[in-house]
Amino acid sequence: MFVVSKIFWNMVQPLSLVFLLGGLALVLIWMRWLRLAASALFVSLLVLFLTLYTSLGSLLLQSLEARFPRQTADPAELSCMIVLGGAFETEVTTERGGMDLNQAADRFVEALRLAIRYPEAKILVSGGDGSLSGAYEGDAAASIRFFEAFGISRDRLIAETTSRNTDENAQNSRELLASSGLGPCMLITSAFHMPRSVGLFRKAGVEVVPWPVDYRTAGNVAFRLDFTQPSLNAQQMSTSVREWVGLFAYRALGRIDEVFPAP
Repeated sequence: MFVVSKIFWNMVQPLSLVFLLGGLALVLIWMRWLRLAASALFVSLLVLFLTLYTSLGSLLLQSLEARFPRQTADPAELSCMIVLGGAFETEVTTERGGMDLNQAADRFVEALRLAIRYPEAKILVSGGDGSLSGAYEGDAAASIRFFEAFGISRDRLIAETTSRNTDENAQNSRELLASSGLGPCMLITSAFHMPRSVGLFRKAGVEVVPWPVDYRTAGNVAFRLDFTQPSLNAQQMSTSVREWVGLFAYRALGRIDEVFPAP
């Protein structure tokens, strides 16, 4: 199922869809089915325009980020936190070592801040190698170097190194939390990723306190034309579509109880 999901996403992400529809249009032209070819080409260009030159991707992302509001104050006490992987450039760290972070770095920056403020809190980092090749170290392995570099004791860290996606994050974390006698725990992940994550952890029977970070929108996005930043628009669209596709797919497979989990 993991491999199928990876292949499926590679096919349905917006720019891949544009390419596939454009290829289909060429085949239909060769077959002289000109009306169908024109329809495929029109849809292809429409998806491309919406992806590159409108704020639709950011608008879809904003709806995900608004589902679980940011907490206004730190908790009175904190015994454990779960940090979901996806913030390290593991292809780089596997070859070069170190701890190169990507756009989701806020997940680990916030976890570090809280680890310093609450010196007794345990930190479970859930994240193995999510690539198809399985050739890279996961975030959990890289995170040990990260936390130890800032003085966080190794005995506070629990590394869950086998999960390849969010569903496995939840399932594998449940087992580690049970064996360690921990819970409920704070759940730290990107705000747009929180609805799907909470839905999966709830389904797994793991009680968590959502702690969203890594916001990608300002919260006041409206639909508009935007010809100034097509590459960023494409990235926002890809991220938002991936989350929405994931929510509908996990609901269809029975892995979450509702399409859009709420607080």
